[in-house]
Amino acid sequence: MTGMSHSNMTRNTVADLRIMEVPQIKDTRGNLAVVEAETIPFEIKRVYYLYDVPSDSFRGGHAHKKLQQFLIPLSGSFDVVTKDGFGNEKTFMLNKPNKALLIVPGIWRELTNFSSGAVCLVLASTKYSEEDYIRDLNSFIDYKNKKQ
Repeated sequence: MTGMSHSNMTRNTVADLRIMEVPQIKDTRGNLAVVEAETIPFEIKRVYYLYDVPSDSFRGGHAHKKLQQFLIPLSGSFDVVTKDGFGNEKTFMLNKPNKALLIVPGIWRELTNFSSGAVCLVLASTKYSEEDYIRDLNSFIDYKNKKQ
């Protein structure tokens, strides 16, 4: 992320998103998943989690200019609907705690279809900054399509 220009961030597409393997140690006593510095491509500056989200509700509904996120479904399942502002959309169903979604900057996201007991852990590359958010879809599309 460091050194990425505004133009590179605005060119990110849903093709730049990827499901990543979270290293795990399997044991008869239970499994252990491990996130270390080498697991994700950014330094973690903030950690938060979503839980008790009603199944007919959604979270997200915004994009970030600089922030990268690593979403891990600790329990249950949910969908992450992503848009890149160029007419491309991709939905990821997260339901395994050893599979996480890496979201790069400049991608709209909505989290939906939370199962009962679902917990989403989010590892973020920056501290909270309201200036980094784009909360209106049309403003996001304008941001992504403006001349560089």
